[in-house]
Amino acid sequence: MEEKTIHENKLTGFFDKDTEIKGDLSFKGSFRIDGHFIGKIDSDSVLIVGENGKVDADIKIGNIIINGEVNGTIQAKGKVEINATGRVVGTVITPKLAVEEGAYLEANCQITNQVSAPETKEKTEEILLSLPEKKPDTGYQT
Repeated sequence: MEEKTIHENKLTGFFDKDTEIKGDLSFKGSFRIDGHFIGKIDSDSVLIVGENGKVDADIKIGNIIINGEVNGTIQAKGKVEINATGRVVGTVITPKLAVEEGAYLEANCQITNQVSAPETKEKTEEILLSLPEKKPDTGYQT
């Protein structure tokens, strides 16, 4: 069986900062968004959201690196990485989640070893309903 290697530095697609695109996006290799994307993203590869990038989408991805803003549902088979300049609002379902200090995360998170992402909206809603209720952080207790 052939091993699949994806390099972050080898981009196969790119949206620049003054670009706005609406629709469905699928790709192989690494893809970087520095503009505004609205819609649906489906790929087993690497998505990079640059510091100027804004994504309003339901995302099914292999791995995602977030330096900009993502609003929606992220379902990653590999890893979700939110760097210090990154902002995520929505739902995150992944086996590995890395959040750098300074990042903004307002999401229901499900860390799971199950790599198969839900295929239907009903299944996604079922998973979201099974998540524990989000409670406000009251800070440190003494």
